[in-house]
Amino acid sequence: MIKITLASGSPRRRELLASLGVNFEVRTKPIDESVGDAQPPHEAAQYLARLKAQAFEDDILPNELIITADTVVIHGDKILGKPQDKAHAQQMLLALSGDTHEVVTGVCIYYQHKYEVFAETTQVVFKRLTTQEVNYYIEHYQPFDKAGAYGIQEWIGMVGIERIEGDYYNVVGLPLQKVYARLKAIAPEIWG
Repeated sequence: MIKITLASGSPRRRELLASLGVNFEVRTKPIDESVGDAQPPHEAAQYLARLKAQAFEDDILPNELIITADTVVIHGDKILGKPQDKAHAQQMLLALSGDTHEVVTGVCIYYQHKYEVFAETTQVVFKRLTTQEVNYYIEHYQPFDKAGAYGIQEWIGMVGIERIEGDYYNVVGLPLQKVYARLKAIAPEIWG
């Protein structure tokens, strides 16, 4: 029987994976998540997802399947990480206001000494946000653990996002359709 481990501290990823009907445990290991300037922005999420999985190479059970993920927000050619404080969150959200950005989630599935790494990209279009809306969101939702300083499933997504092109769940933190398809191909017995 396969033991599935989600190597993520994100409560959103836990909820999303559970919604697929997958039984899993959560186990995390700290890694350095800094990405150098040499790393192209659109490859950063896959790079970090694989790095997170590699942390388990020496500590994995024979029947264990590890799932890792990393989500980045790309505005222009710049990665917007997690904000350091209120001012940084405000700066990010005002930069995204009235503009389009991309959310890229990289996923790595590590099973039987093989890595499967893939990514999903979603285009997100924000309406022009007022400073009052941005400040209200930051004050009430404290988005300091979220790339780009926002969660699409929260108030700012409901009032500020005009449209998305692509996978909604990808923006939340895990591209469920692709994850399901890859897991089904690797270990179909999970659902049956």
